[in-house]
Amino acid sequence: MERTSTANDLTERLRRRLESERREIEELTASELKRLGENSRRVARNALGTIERDTEEATGKMRELLAKAWQRPLIVGLSLWLGFFGGSWATMQWLSRSIQSRIETRAELNRDIADARRTLAQLEEDTWGLVFHVIEGERFVVVPDGVLADPPWRVDGHLPALKLSRE
Repeated sequence: MERTSTANDLTERLRRRLESERREIEELTASELKRLGENSRRVARNALGTIERDTEEATGKMRELLAKAWQRPLIVGLSLWLGFFGGSWATMQWLSRSIQSRIETRAELNRDIADARRTLAQLEEDTWGLVFHVIEGERFVVVPDGVLADPPWRVDGHLPALKLSRE
């Protein structure tokens, strides 16, 4: 039996062949799309990893810069504060010692003045108020007012006195 092809057979074979080629193309396209998708995912993951590493590196560098950026003003500020504080403290210590020294000196001088007044009062009591005076080589004893009724000499124009002899 010989077989002769008819138009329907030819159409049917063409349809099957086209269907077969279409499936093949679809499978090939699906395979290529799948491979392309996997490659795209791998490239995207690599790019994402690279971006994350670069971001971490840049963040680390930025942290270092920020750490150094606030340290310098902090160190300068602390240095200035310590300088002002230390200088003020030293000045206050010096002033305090100076004032204390002057207070002690004044107290000592007041004691010396009080001692001198007591000594003067004691001298006046021991000498009965007599004072020696020298005028132009002449010696006089100035006596308290009221001791001599009519003093023979007056010193400084109003103080009663007795003239001592030179011998």
